[in-house]
Amino acid sequence: MGDFSPRGFEMLKLNNIEVAYLGVIRVLHGVSLSVPDRAIVALLGANGGGKSTTLKAISGLLRIEEGEVTDGTIEWNDERIDGKNGEEIGKLGLIQALEGRRVFEHLTAEENLLVGAFNNSNRGTIKQDMEMVYNYFPRLKSLRKNTAGYLSGGEQQMLVIGRAMMARPRLMMLDEPSLGLAPLMVKEIYDIIRRFNEEQKTSVLLVEQNVRIALSIAHYGYVMENGRIVLDGTVDFLKNNEDIKEFYMGLSKMGTKRSYREVKHYKRRKRWL
Repeated sequence: MGDFSPRGFEMLKLNNIEVAYLGVIRVLHGVSLSVPDRAIVALLGANGGGKSTTLKAISGLLRIEEGEVTDGTIEWNDERIDGKNGEEIGKLGLIQALEGRRVFEHLTAEENLLVGAFNNSNRGTIKQDMEMVYNYFPRLKSLRKNTAGYLSGGEQQMLVIGRAMMARPRLMMLDEPSLGLAPLMVKEIYDIIRRFNEEQKTSVLLVEQNVRIALSIAHYGYVMENGRIVLDGTVDFLKNNEDIKEFYMGLSKMGTKRSYREVKHYKRRKRWL
C-alpha cells in the first residue's frame, strides 16, 4: 500500500485545531491532518498523546466531556463541522466506534447492531445491511441472540465495528480496535477492516498504539505525541523511519528488539522538532 497518494480529494480536513477541556486544560495543540476519499489513515502514538481526543473532536463528542475546539477548523467535504453536535455529524456519515468495546450489555448482539441503524427507517435496507455485517463477521450471526455482555472481548469488538457498519458510514473512525485482544483476533479484525474499506469504498481513520498492525493496512499515517503531530508520511516512509522502528516497533538499528524500559531518554531527532 506504499504507493498510495494522499493527494486525492480530502474528505476530512483538520486545520490547526486546538482542544481544551473545561476551558483551561489544553490537550491538542495545532493538529492538522486529512483523510482522502476511500483511504485508510492511521493516527499513531503512545497512550495519552491526544489521539482519542482528536476523534472526539471530529465526531462531536467532546461536549459530553466538557471539551471544545477552541481554535482551528474541521471540514467535511469543504463544510465546517466543528460547530455541529454529535447527532448532526453522525447524519453526515462520520461514525465513531469508541475505545473499550462499549456494547449495550443487556441487549442481544443483533439488537446492538440494530442500534447502529438508528438513522435508517427502511426495513428492507436494514435487513440488507445486517446481512452485510454478518458476511464480514460470520461469528456474530451465530451469536445474534446471545446477550452482548456475555460475549468474549474479541466478539464484542466485532460487534462494535459491526454496529458502526450498520450506520452506513462514509468515514468510519475506530479507536484502538486491537486493545486487549489476542494476536490472531487482532489479525482477523484488521483483515475485515481492510476488506470493508476496499469493498464498500468507505474511508477509515484508525487510532492505534499497535503501529505494526496499523501500518499493515493503512495507506498513510500520522504520529502524535503530547497533543501534536510530530511526523507523517506514507506507510513505506513510516516503516523505514528509524525513530518509528526504535520507539514504536521496538527495533534498534541492528534489528534487535528493545524494551521501552531500556530507553532512558527519548531524544527525538532534529527533524521531529
